[in-house]
Amino acid sequence: MYTLLSGLYKYMFRRDEYCILILGLDNAGKTTFLEQTKTRFSRNYKGMSFSKITTTVGLNIGTIDVGKARLMFWDLGGQEELQSLWDKYYAESHGVIYVIDSTDEERLSESKRAFEKMVTSDALEGVPILVLANKQDVETCLSIPDIKTAFSDCINKIGKRDCLTQACSALTGKGVNEGIEWMVKCVVRNIHRPPRQKDIK
Repeated sequence: MYTLLSGLYKYMFRRDEYCILILGLDNAGKTTFLEQTKTRFSRNYKGMSFSKITTTVGLNIGTIDVGKARLMFWDLGGQEELQSLWDKYYAESHGVIYVIDSTDEERLSESKRAFEKMVTSDALEGVPILVLANKQDVETCLSIPDIKTAFSDCINKIGKRDCLTQACSALTGKGVNEGIEWMVKCVVRNIHRPPRQKDIK
């Protein structure tokens, strides 16, 4: 009887797991976004002070539950020498959150090159991408139209996939909930797609 009830409980409360990469240049606000997300979606989570967040060297991991979906985040370091490691995680991912520093116009072209290399990877074909124009709480930041114009060359390379560019402030939380909810809808819908050619053994 216990086994039956235990199995029923697990079935009723089980969650489908999805791996989400958080990518972008160093200092774009990826780790702050992850901490803000965990704070907003994980009950009783006491995150680290945003002022104590430092540059990621390697990998930060976080997990949240949204409805019946469990999102496992991999926040990867964005320094140039670490970007070569990003593609090691592509095959396991169900979605990508790409964070752009809207206040750093000088590095926008560098961010675009990293995005372009990422989005053209065969391993990410069809995977939904959420582009976050972060630091929108700063008055001098670039607007969403500015960023879309700067990244316009990438439009054709995005292909047939869900892709959304959204204003965000990882520090204040603006745009975080909406972005996560959009990603959940996309990965849940995408998981039921026919297998990609590379998925067929």
